[in-house]
Amino acid sequence: MTTPIQIGLLVFPNMTQLDLTGPLQVFAAVPQFVPDPGAEIHLIWKDLTPVSTDAVMVITPTVTFADCPQLDVICIPGGYGTDALIEDQEVLDFVRRQAEGARYVTSVCTGALVLGAAGLLKGYRAATHWTAMDMLGAFGAIPTHERVVVDRNRVTGGGVTAGIDFALTLVGEMFDHPTAESVQLRLEYDPHPPFNAGSPATAPADVLARYEELIAPNKVRRREAVARAATNLAG
Repeated sequence: MTTPIQIGLLVFPNMTQLDLTGPLQVFAAVPQFVPDPGAEIHLIWKDLTPVSTDAVMVITPTVTFADCPQLDVICIPGGYGTDALIEDQEVLDFVRRQAEGARYVTSVCTGALVLGAAGLLKGYRAATHWTAMDMLGAFGAIPTHERVVVDRNRVTGGGVTAGIDFALTLVGEMFDHPTAESVQLRLEYDPHPPFNAGSPATAPADVLARYEELIAPNKVRRREAVARAATNLAG
């Protein structure tokens, strides 16, 4: 019997729950197909107080920064809550410490900005949500318009639903393709979206314009936070 793979996902206020719960469902299925070594999953935050997400759901952390074991995989989900994290030195210090010993340093959606603010994406190709893609360069990352990007031991997923693709890709990297395919089959992950509006390249022009107008104030705030975080990192 070997030691289970340690997988940790950060939880934090105002996160996008699907950024976490999509990959979590994939990772939770791994022991069914790979009982040895299997996987232990940790939901990590500063304390064990339940955390509110952006979609009613409340998520309870299972371990604190102080008690978290060394992880084989550290994953940072996204959401508007990342705007605060990229300037939170306690969070960034924890992510840096874990990244030193982790086999894979990963993110979903705007979680990539947290990796960037921690100095972990400089010179790496990376994906994030399309609305934040142009902000990755502030941290020395190479913005890459792909659903999942693997660059050495950095694995980053695009926006929200890409978290499932990201996690399946990572399972294929850590174990093998048949294991990832078995998990995919278990989840019946066979998407056929009812509309072709899932990216700015395919969304109708009026839908894209309306959404960009809606998020414009948040994007300004995020860009300002990224600029401050990049300055802190450089200093």
